[in-house]
Amino acid sequence: MATDPYKAFRQAVDRPEENIDLGRAALTIALPDYPDLDVAAYLARIEDLAVEVARCAGVDADIYRSLAALNHVIFTEHGFRGNRDNYFDPKNSFLNQVLERKLGIPISLSVLYLEVGQRVGLNLAGVGFPGHFLVKYSGQSEEIVIDPFSGGEIRSRSDLDRMLREVFGRNVEFAQEFLAPVSKKQILKRMLTNLKAIYHKKNDMVKVLLVLDRLIILDPAAAEEVRDRGLLYLRLECFTQAREDLQTYLRLAPKAEDARAIREKVVNLGNQVTQLH
Repeated sequence: MATDPYKAFRQAVDRPEENIDLGRAALTIALPDYPDLDVAAYLARIEDLAVEVARCAGVDADIYRSLAALNHVIFTEHGFRGNRDNYFDPKNSFLNQVLERKLGIPISLSVLYLEVGQRVGLNLAGVGFPGHFLVKYSGQSEEIVIDPFSGGEIRSRSDLDRMLREVFGRNVEFAQEFLAPVSKKQILKRMLTNLKAIYHKKNDMVKVLLVLDRLIILDPAAAEEVRDRGLLYLRLECFTQAREDLQTYLRLAPKAEDARAIREKVVNLGNQVTQLH
């Protein structure tokens, strides 16, 4: 029996940050595309990877040996790697497909890395580095930046400067805030935002709508997502839903630059809804 994707996602994210199971929440993102997905079975695969890492690292391993074991199991033994050939394939954003195909993009491979690392006691956090998601280990006296998309390579400051130049096409001054840890909800938002962009590019508006629904479940006060859903409903000629979302947007962001244009759309939609009735 298929799982209700909205209910499963809401149950996974509608709780305090410390109680969110990132792996479970990330897997529920795939449910609209894989309604029969066995979330528990894929979580068990992550647990199995962690058991292998713990065995490889041995008892009382220090951080270097633990990271080496994590990299060896995930990237050498199991062959997970970044999908450079088809980066914008939506399957790269679905954790179940990452586990099946052993291919992903920076953020999905980072989620796998974080989830396995967390299970073996590593103090790891996701890092929303511009244009390329990373993972960071924070110890008492050092910080280690790791790139799961590139096989768990350690990124030096010069590496990060080069990555910034590649993203912005020019020299950009490094800021420590680029390595600030992000919350689980921010990670899920970035995964969903990636999917939103991919489906927009494919002009698959139904899939865009499904992603917007979950972005709004994740953050009901996300004004721009509410606006985008309202405008998409308008495009799909779902006038009542469009009007409701655009009115909500104006309540959330009454001084937005596009507020006047949105108000005009709301007025016009009011007339259309009235005519329909």
